[in-house]
Amino acid sequence: MEQHVKKSLDEWKAEIEEILKEIDAEYEEVKNELKVYTYKFNITKQVVQSTVNPDLNRKIRELYHQPFEERFNDLKEYIKELEEKKRVFQMFTDKIDKVTEKEDAPHFAIAQTE
Repeated sequence: MEQHVKKSLDEWKAEIEEILKEIDAEYEEVKNELKVYTYKFNITKQVVQSTVNPDLNRKIRELYHQPFEERFNDLKEYIKELEEKKRVFQMFTDKIDKVTEKEDAPHFAIAQTE
């Protein structure tokens, strides 16, 4: 592979790896927030199920359960989007590696004997 092509691909790969690091950092933040909302949602769900007073039950649902459920579902969707982004950008780096390895593989000449 020509040196300028390899250099360009290496630079592109480094750029994509930076994007992957940013996605990974965001993924970890969202994952941690999702853990929090998983607990909040499940706790309020249990409390709602255990509350017999309809007025109090409605109030708990309005104040906590519904907002927590919405945030929980939003975070689950966002995690899926981030996983898809990671997969796609990882595909770029894998393809770049494959191309450079294929092109850099030594070509063996078959020795001819007379």
